[in-house]
Amino acid sequence: MLFDSTVRKELARSFGVTLVVILTIVLTMMLIRTLGQAAGGRVAPQDVLLLMGYAGLGHLPTMLSLSMFVAVVATLGRMYRESEMTIWFASGVGLSRFVKPVLRTAWPVLLVIVLLVLFVWPWGNRNSAQLREHYEKRSDLSRVAPGQFQSSRDGNRVFFIDRGSDADDGGRTGRNVFILTKAEHSESVTTAHKGRIEMEGDDRYLVLEQGQRNEMDSNSGSKTLARFERYRLLTDAQVMRSVDALPPKAMDSLDLVRNPNPRYQGELTWRVGLALGAVNLVLLGVGMSASNPRRPNNWNLLFALLSFVVYFNLINLSQSWVAAGRMSMAGALATVHGGALAIALGLLALRDQGNRLSLRLKGGAA
Repeated sequence: MLFDSTVRKELARSFGVTLVVILTIVLTMMLIRTLGQAAGGRVAPQDVLLLMGYAGLGHLPTMLSLSMFVAVVATLGRMYRESEMTIWFASGVGLSRFVKPVLRTAWPVLLVIVLLVLFVWPWGNRNSAQLREHYEKRSDLSRVAPGQFQSSRDGNRVFFIDRGSDADDGGRTGRNVFILTKAEHSESVTTAHKGRIEMEGDDRYLVLEQGQRNEMDSNSGSKTLARFERYRLLTDAQVMRSVDALPPKAMDSLDLVRNPNPRYQGELTWRVGLALGAVNLVLLGVGMSASNPRRPNNWNLLFALLSFVVYFNLINLSQSWVAAGRMSMAGALATVHGGALAIALGLLALRDQGNRLSLRLKGGAA
């Protein structure tokens, strides 16, 4: 009882500290990246915190797995360095005996990882994609700040407007419109007193009133000037996206199970693999925590981090293999995660055998 409570208390404390550090680093990086996207006009500035929250939820399973893995290696490694492990081994407690208290501490975290990766991950990706698409599908005039130049989504037009005073039209109307349009063999400058967006089916049109259009042909060098009372041009074609065009990462797990498409099976392999990988990492952490108390360095923690990077990349590779049709889902899971489980159990058995042999040699020498 004392053994279990001691290990679990130390492990929980180390997990909490590690998770806070990793969350701080990752969320800071996400904030910087999201702010950069907002500054570049790819996402709405008012959606920065919401997008960062969705991204944080999506990466939370990986952060929880890494935090628990580092906590196991750091906690048991400290016990090795302070010779606590020597006392437990001399009392007849083998290294495999530590698996039970470690799993009892880790199972709530593992359950949260499974729920996050199977249900929250697609929900967050779907909502994030909808926010981005909603912003991208807004009219070009509504994305232009008054007094600033802004490129259209296709990059062929540059807009400059003074925003209209009517706030009830959803940002579809602008005044004093300037448009620079580049085509393959021509360039035109269009100015108008007023412009508004009109929808026709799935297409979006920009209607200009009281303006003129200057066009120059780059091949012949000729210039034309046309004045108009009303001018209509296509800005976006087929702005509505089909529901079936959702990426696999935004689809529910049950929909992926029902669909035999390799791309969907690859995404399902990644989700199941991340959950299985969290369990294997806990077992690997117990075996990789061994260190020599006579050495002040902590190389086992460095090796553990390298192992996590390799394992996580293998999970991503298994997704690519299944999506490309090179392997089946069952084969990829058995190869990657079955191999990792075999390594973890083999490492535990090897550590236990080495500890028993060391104790026999010390007893014989005494």
